[in-house]
Amino acid sequence: MLFTIEERTRVRDHLLAHARSDDGIVGAAFTGSLAVGAEDRWSDTDLVLGVCGDLSTALERWTRWFYRDLNALHHWDLPAGASKIRVFLLPGWLEIDMTFAPEAEFGPRGPQWQTLFGHEQAVEAFSPPDRTTLVGFLWHHALHARICIHRSRWWQAEHWISAMRDHVITLASLRLGLPASYAKGAHLLPPELMACIEATLITSISASELNRALAATIAITTDELQRSAPELATRMGPMLAVLADETTETGPLTPPRPSHGP
Repeated sequence: MLFTIEERTRVRDHLLAHARSDDGIVGAAFTGSLAVGAEDRWSDTDLVLGVCGDLSTALERWTRWFYRDLNALHHWDLPAGASKIRVFLLPGWLEIDMTFAPEAEFGPRGPQWQTLFGHEQAVEAFSPPDRTTLVGFLWHHALHARICIHRSRWWQAEHWISAMRDHVITLASLRLGLPASYAKGAHLLPPELMACIEATLITSISASELNRALAATIAITTDELQRSAPELATRMGPMLAVLADETTETGPLTPPRPSHGP
């Protein structure tokens, strides 16, 4: 059974009481949807702690407490510069994302921030996903999807095509000023764009379906490049068209003819 709202509130209260009682914690803040009053029935809890002294000592101390007092089932870490994000799973599928930040880096890096106690520091905002890297992922994944289809590696081809779709959504979200990470702004993208992206979904693992899905994904990729990076679309469009036109029967990939020169 999933956690109840009352259980989530009780755990949050317990977290804050423990943070206030810990001499090594100099600040606490909610982030995410809770910080801006946008949480719903299913929201997890994102808590940032400002740590005085050694970060690893605080991590070990709090991790022991999570397992002892909150009956944690598992945890794992995400890197975050000098900070550490430790993600805990509690009974009832209650997720707690704990960021342990050095005291000098306890401060908002985006609009979703609510200080509970302690003094905020001036810190740099999180950088958005890099467009150049996203474009690189797109042509890389398109190429490797095509190669995998040639090699009859159907599931690996599915992996690359699906990853391309995710990057197109990220690129479009960046262009429109929407939340770009983890498809958080996907539900806000224009319906006509999402209808095109829906056509890239793979319905079966077969050569014909993978070819169709790859061609559809390359088409939406090319269209998004024309909107987000037109100069790159001019260079990359003909190359991507080659991959869209290839089939598993055509043999080796054939490079496009140059558009100028003898």
